[in-house]
Amino acid sequence: MKNILIVSTGGTIGSTVQAGTIDTSSGAQLKLLQLFQQHDPHTDIHFHCIQPLQLLSENLAACVWQTLIAAIEAKHPENYDGIIVTHGTDTLAYTACALSFYFHTLKIPLLLVSSDTPLEDERANGLANFACAVAFIRQNLRAGVFVPYRNAGQTMQLHQGTHLACSLQLSSDFISVQNKPLMEFDNGQFSICHAKTHTVNQAATPLQARFSEHVLMIKPYPSLNYQQFNLDGVVAVLHDLYHSGTACATTQWGEQHSLVAFIQCCAEQHIPVYLAPAIHSEDAYQSTRILIEQGAKVLWNMSIEAAYIKLLLAYGNFNDAQQIMDFMTTTIANEHIC
Repeated sequence: MKNILIVSTGGTIGSTVQAGTIDTSSGAQLKLLQLFQQHDPHTDIHFHCIQPLQLLSENLAACVWQTLIAAIEAKHPENYDGIIVTHGTDTLAYTACALSFYFHTLKIPLLLVSSDTPLEDERANGLANFACAVAFIRQNLRAGVFVPYRNAGQTMQLHQGTHLACSLQLSSDFISVQNKPLMEFDNGQFSICHAKTHTVNQAATPLQARFSEHVLMIKPYPSLNYQQFNLDGVVAVLHDLYHSGTACATTQWGEQHSLVAFIQCCAEQHIPVYLAPAIHSEDAYQSTRILIEQGAKVLWNMSIEAAYIKLLLAYGNFNDAQQIMDFMTTTIANEHIC
């Protein structure tokens, strides 16, 4: 008999459609379990269900992760063979990272399950994603945080929690960074796709469920005006990069558009600037080298989602600059891309 903790948080998988509006419903959890029992009538699983949250995931804030983590810990994860967290798709990648980092020493599998449409829609992938999560726990393959998700017309994939990227634009599809899922699931069997995407954790770091709300994330785009940002109360800046690991490093069009000038402004206020994502290599664009020379700290080989969540935990748990940098550069949840 497998004992599985189901933690419902809302999202599309926890919603119904009423008069053309999709919103969370307290009955959706029961609907999911009923559909699963029809799909898999075996009685070798006992589900214990809790619902600490009921929200659409676009409304999520950092304090929600504290509530979610506290609810899971209160149920003593060691008493279960696995945990399934049902979650919305909009912020799925961020919560996957939050749980991956916080529960990086977890001895059982924790899987986040979502649905592209409400379960009453026959096209929904929520039941298939849930069944994959149950199968993963049944087969006792490995501990850690994972996300099973089937894109339309594709084989079910299992993603490492810290490698899942936000969904593709104008789509409900998800991929791992570099399009390298950990496993595929087909005909009841899991097969490894990219073994190097999962390594043994290098460090066990005691963490409190404290996520700083004072980290500013900025995404690059042409003519971005840095003078529009208010840095009051900001403890760190995470600057997203273009796919080549670059951002505007010239003052040719005015200092207001230059990340170099912005880094200097932040330095004057003792605010560190971190850059991600970027693959570490011997060769780099001139613009990237200029940014590094100006004092920006590159978080190499890490997705922007993982970098953001890890920074929130770093600044929520540590005060010393060296402790923060050591934490950011040490692999604790397979977050660094091989």
